[in-house]
Amino acid sequence: MSSPSGPVPHPPKGQGRLLAVSDLHVGIADNRPIADQLRPSSDEDWLIVAGDVAEQAEEVERALETLAGRFAHVIWTPGNHELWTVDRDPVKLRGRARYDHLVRVCAELGVTSPEDPYPRWRGADGPVAVAPVFLLYDYTFRVPGTATKEESLARAHEAGVVCTDEYLLHPDPYPTRDDWCRARVALTEERLAAHDPEVPLVIAGHWPLVREPTSVMWYPEFAQWCGTELTADWHRRFNVAAVVYGHLHIPRTTWYDGVRFEEVSIGYPREWRKRGHPRGLLRQILPYEGEGAPAGPDPSGTSGVARSASGSPGSPGMPGSPTSPTSPASPGDAGAAS
Repeated sequence: MSSPSGPVPHPPKGQGRLLAVSDLHVGIADNRPIADQLRPSSDEDWLIVAGDVAEQAEEVERALETLAGRFAHVIWTPGNHELWTVDRDPVKLRGRARYDHLVRVCAELGVTSPEDPYPRWRGADGPVAVAPVFLLYDYTFRVPGTATKEESLARAHEAGVVCTDEYLLHPDPYPTRDDWCRARVALTEERLAAHDPEVPLVIAGHWPLVREPTSVMWYPEFAQWCGTELTADWHRRFNVAAVVYGHLHIPRTTWYDGVRFEEVSIGYPREWRKRGHPRGLLRQILPYEGEGAPAGPDPSGTSGVARSASGSPGSPGMPGSPTSPTSPASPGDAGAAS
């Protein structure tokens, strides 16, 4: 792995764009043509891939290799799907060993991972440092009315809304997924604190840094697999230009404390066929061409203000069946990604 001692080499300031996408799910046949359409508009465009490329390691590698051959630079961080150990995958690694394997794949492809120095993007609205973060979740986005992880999980099981991670995402060598999350949060927080505060950050991870985006999900039981309260103030503590995330399959722009949050997921065919891609397949993070932070209360009742991909208040995914090891949930089903 690379040492996080300083920025990686970067091209001179130019006219490229910093783009982002997540939740490509190329293991699904109908999503592969979408991934094939992801192309830059200039030789200087960078691409953030914020997790859930696929479940099988070879499919993840093939997709990242293709994208790395098209874009000037690709930055990847894992989602929960990359960390699943599934029967059909010849790579049987679990937990941290699986993550380390994917980091080595990225190094071979020239793709930046969360273990690398933060690359500096010097296009318009730059320079910024792009910080890919791998954080997981610790069950602190609990079901309302519950006080412990155990109570919250019990409520989810009673409702029949259980993330497939409970069966396929192994935390080895950590005792639990929340232990792994806390270790990742501590490591990442240390790196962010050591970063030059004069250089703004674009923080890119799979899970949202704050709980507020989960408020629009149909099934509140699923929020516990969507992040950690330990990162709730990071967008205020650090010099953050924008936060990029996925996982919820509810693509939209939200603002919290004046900081822009971009949910950039593609999602499953049943979702994108219904809502389409009103802002295109790739989200332009910088240069930012949208409206500034709007005034007024968040429609969800939180401290931010939300817009959907089409510019109106965000709406939750369509309700559907709960999850099981063979029927993973998505925001289009259970209100959050499987």
